[in-house]
Amino acid sequence: MDARRLLLLVGALVIAAITAFMARSLVVGTPAPVAGAMPNGVAAPPPPPVNTTEVLVAKRALPVGTILDPTALEFRAWPKDLVQGAYYVRGQSDPAKLQGTVVRFAIPAGQPVTQGALVKPGDRGFLAAALGPGMRAVTVPVSAQSAVAGFVFPGDHIDLILTQTVSGDGPPLRASETVLRNLRVLATDQRTDRQTDDKGKTVVIGYSTVTVEATPKIAEKIAVAQTVGTLSLSLRSLADTQGDLEEAIASGAVSVPDDPAKEKAFLARAASRPQDDGDSYVTGADVSRFQRRTVPAKEGPPPGMASVGPAPAPGYAAAAPQTTGPMVRVVRGSDASLVPVSGKN
Repeated sequence: MDARRLLLLVGALVIAAITAFMARSLVVGTPAPVAGAMPNGVAAPPPPPVNTTEVLVAKRALPVGTILDPTALEFRAWPKDLVQGAYYVRGQSDPAKLQGTVVRFAIPAGQPVTQGALVKPGDRGFLAAALGPGMRAVTVPVSAQSAVAGFVFPGDHIDLILTQTVSGDGPPLRASETVLRNLRVLATDQRTDRQTDDKGKTVVIGYSTVTVEATPKIAEKIAVAQTVGTLSLSLRSLADTQGDLEEAIASGAVSVPDDPAKEKAFLARAASRPQDDGDSYVTGADVSRFQRRTVPAKEGPPPGMASVGPAPAPGYAAAAPQTTGPMVRVVRGSDASLVPVSGKN
């Protein structure tokens, strides 16, 4: 090999080595920055985005009529150029003062809350805004005992229990049944939010009326139930409401829309929908062996039979008819009997 070829080969190797070194430097690059750690070992939060401010947004989808609670809203960073005057900005508004307000217009999850989308207690149209489409507000009189000792607050869901006494011959029948389920509480007396003390704890205050949300048919049932017997409230667990909804979806009683954008709003409305298909009841015999289990029957003439003369003395029942046709009750002293009446003169 001559000197010229040897020189070209050495030069090519040197250029290849330099190229490989430069490529490795480009791939490795600058070492990744290590997140700073707080003194207790917790990673420091990332710096806030530049040219942003924090505004109040919905943590979840808020349908029309939603009563706001502490879990409904939160502050998130938002570009300053997009902040409008109707937004709630950190430092200029207190989210605690918005608890108990009602959503007038639907707010998607993650979207800023505007002042025009909320109705505050005491404002005109507040109760109408709290009602869902096609729903009605019904007020039920309660006592401290029948209202769970005041531990029912606006936004809770309750069952309505009817207790009544059915009269008849002998001891009356005492019965209690759950006539309506999953009613949303709109207000207690004239309060539509939870009362809190200086430490933020909920204050339990007695009240004499509860306003609930109901369909027009259920509203009629509540009006009649108040005249039949005594009404009591039974506070529902949040897990029970969700479990009933899942059971209704599984049975096909509730059809969920295919559109994911409408699914959350639909489920929120379905979860708060009142129900009147319950069949749970308890009679006096279920509580005490000395009480009845069925309605006591009143003794008297069979339906359609005419009666003449005074009613039989207490403790005496009319004899059962042996033939069909018009009957006449004949009373002789303490004895009574039914005599068929012939159609011939």
